[in-house]
Amino acid sequence: MKILIKLLIIFLLTTGCRQKSSSGSGDLKSDTIKFPSEITDFTAWKNNPVFSGTGTDTWDQKIRERGYILREEGISYMWYTGYNGDEAVEKHLGLATSTDGLSWTRYKDNPIYDSGWVEDMSVIKHEGIYYMFAEGRGDTAHMMTSTDRIHWEEKGPLDIRKSNGEPLSKGAFGTPAIWYEQGIWYLFYERDDLGIWLATSTDMKVWTNKQDEPVIKMGPEIYDQFGVAMDQIIKYNGRYYGYYHATEYKDWHEWTSCMAVSDDLLHWGKYDKNPIMRENKSSPVLVWDGEKYILYTMHPEVCVHLPKK
Repeated sequence: MKILIKLLIIFLLTTGCRQKSSSGSGDLKSDTIKFPSEITDFTAWKNNPVFSGTGTDTWDQKIRERGYILREEGISYMWYTGYNGDEAVEKHLGLATSTDGLSWTRYKDNPIYDSGWVEDMSVIKHEGIYYMFAEGRGDTAHMMTSTDRIHWEEKGPLDIRKSNGEPLSKGAFGTPAIWYEQGIWYLFYERDDLGIWLATSTDMKVWTNKQDEPVIKMGPEIYDQFGVAMDQIIKYNGRYYGYYHATEYKDWHEWTSCMAVSDDLLHWGKYDKNPIMRENKSSPVLVWDGEKYILYTMHPEVCVHLPKK
């Protein structure tokens, strides 16, 4: 009997250790991580879409890809991409504002930047300066800066290196999503939407991969088996949550909005209830309006999704 009791104690102790290690910063499993309902569960607003292309002969007849929203002092600022023509036409940067997050007004002097290709932007404010990381022509990520949200200065394409310091192989490196913490800039980017990579920098001049494999891979889940790209990172209750768009179709005719969680920005576990939005509502951006989180999907038009009651 004593031997059986000892064996039982050893089994319980080793099982407990395995369970504890599975929730650490290794390969996070979504069934051991809580995804809070206030940042995962949303329902579409009845009056969607809240913003779209004009549909007329303007520079922003159509909009596309990820726009980005920052809310400051009771005003939401939305940067978006507009174009007039087919998808090969150069795409420019516009600005719209809102006080309630539902009704949007275009800036009177749009486009605010038309000296180059700008789409799929991610914006962060740091020490009084706005940094915009965006895609340029050929899915090449570049950086721009502003002090007033309106006038932007081009800083050139990002210099991203492999983990050993060698330049990336030729090809796309787009959909940049940015995070800053404790002196380190974290850049999430995709290569032909075939995975999400992470590079870091302390000076924003040279970015070095944390590893040369994607930190979020396509599949094996069906919903993201043919494409993934990061849209936004937030920190909530001590953990990092990544909102990304994904597709289960080889021809990319429809995209969805998904989530993943991390303790260290490097190791990620996908939400087991992905996708959180279907019906081609993609490029998700989460915004705190002072009372609650609102989820915006930005492509191919801007739709609002309010918390479920």
